[in-house]
Amino acid sequence: MRKYIIKRLFLSVIIFFFVMLIIYTLMRCLPTSYIENVARAKSQQPGSKSYEEWMAQLTAMYNMDKGILGGYFYWLGDFFRGNFGDSWFYTIPVIDEFNKTVWLSFWMGLITMFFELIIAIPLGIIAATKQYTKTDYTISVLAIAFISLPTFFFIALLKLVFSVKLGWFDLFGLVGRYYEQLTPWGQFLDKAHHLVLPIVTLVVISIGGLMRYTRTNMLEVLNADYIRTARAKGLSEKKVIYHHAFRNTLIPLVTIVGGSLPGLFSGALFTETMFSIPGIGYASYHAMVAGDIPFSMFYLAFLAILTLLGNLIADILYAVVDPRVRIA
Repeated sequence: MRKYIIKRLFLSVIIFFFVMLIIYTLMRCLPTSYIENVARAKSQQPGSKSYEEWMAQLTAMYNMDKGILGGYFYWLGDFFRGNFGDSWFYTIPVIDEFNKTVWLSFWMGLITMFFELIIAIPLGIIAATKQYTKTDYTISVLAIAFISLPTFFFIALLKLVFSVKLGWFDLFGLVGRYYEQLTPWGQFLDKAHHLVLPIVTLVVISIGGLMRYTRTNMLEVLNADYIRTARAKGLSEKKVIYHHAFRNTLIPLVTIVGGSLPGLFSGALFTETMFSIPGIGYASYHAMVAGDIPFSMFYLAFLAILTLLGNLIADILYAVVDPRVRIA
């Protein structure tokens, strides 16, 4: 196990190097240029230098004059030294803006995962145990509908019904207009109230795939030889399903959950943006639109590291929960 982990970590470093090189190249090719916008604004001030002079000064200041490969190695060296720089768009250190927004996304992701697990797994098991019945068809149709449901359409539908028609929720934002006048408990409830629709959106669009995956794995387990043997011994159907079959169905599900844990910190860019929830997804969207390379690079590097670690955790968990699997 130790040799396997060391080998995977070494490969992860190599993968990280090339992934971030591709991302840095794409960031340098963005049509939006923060430096050009700043240079243009400063050149229009009375008595200021020309646009070309400002461009040369700012390009050298932000190490954009070293070419893509030279600039990337300069960024990589700063990154491993813990020097993440200042955000061009938010005008504060990158790490400060990240810490200010990531925890809101984390709690949204954690709550979403909780409801996803307690809804999708039981429904998937029910569909498998009642194969080819109306219950199975209903759950399968719902799962496919949730998988196919466009996020922007579902958000617009929720806003139309619950915000415009019923007036139960605000259209966007994290706090209400009277937030500052509320008690601490009231402020907490106000934020929770504004997060209801975003969390409902994330849960609905994510449970379909897990429902189908659970159903498929449960059916595979129910058709195994040891399940037929358990039934032949006279065990009750309830014990066969929930004691023998369910435990083995959880093996691949554990790896999925382990692999999705890093996603708790990645945020929900589309949902947060449409609801104007100031999470890490919302912050990264505005940074990318503005051409904020320092913040965007840190955010994408953070996601790359979490993805690599998530894959490693999933592989290790698979070997831990299934004694038949041995990592070599």
